[in-house]
Amino acid sequence: MTQELNVELRSPKILSADEFEKVRSAFPADRKLVFTNGCFDILHAGHVDLLSRAREQGDCLVLGLNSDKSVRSIKGSKRPVTGQQQRAFVLAGLACIDYVIFFDEDTPYNLIGKVRPDVLVKGGDWTVDNIVGRDIVEGRGGTVLSLPLLPGYSTTSVIRYIRENEIE
Repeated sequence: MTQELNVELRSPKILSADEFEKVRSAFPADRKLVFTNGCFDILHAGHVDLLSRAREQGDCLVLGLNSDKSVRSIKGSKRPVTGQQQRAFVLAGLACIDYVIFFDEDTPYNLIGKVRPDVLVKGGDWTVDNIVGRDIVEGRGGTVLSLPLLPGYSTTSVIRYIRENEIE
């Protein structure tokens, strides 16, 4: 289960969807907005690699972050390992990420509709045809990409290693 500390973790990069809508309305028309999403429960090199390459697709990267409620719904009651505030704070600390926005649903479909990205990116474990929000982005003339994953990295494999080696 998640562990939250009694410390308030803040970053100007962590916004609500409503706050971001105000930021979005001020974007210059020629600025390309990229969106990706995920749980990012235990941040590893595969995540950072994908996020860096997603950022290269445009001028601003918005990360839709599954809330704790959303992670539990899709990954089970023992996840997330790291609470949403900690995950958001760590992700906001990455230079490649411009904004982090939580979403409670199982998918970021509604958030994608609010963000209105020009480019939608997911990792290579998703085919373009199965990427949630594809219809929204392509309907606005945008691009949807499935970028190859860095081989050998996953949160599940990190958790499995810790369990098998009884690391505390």
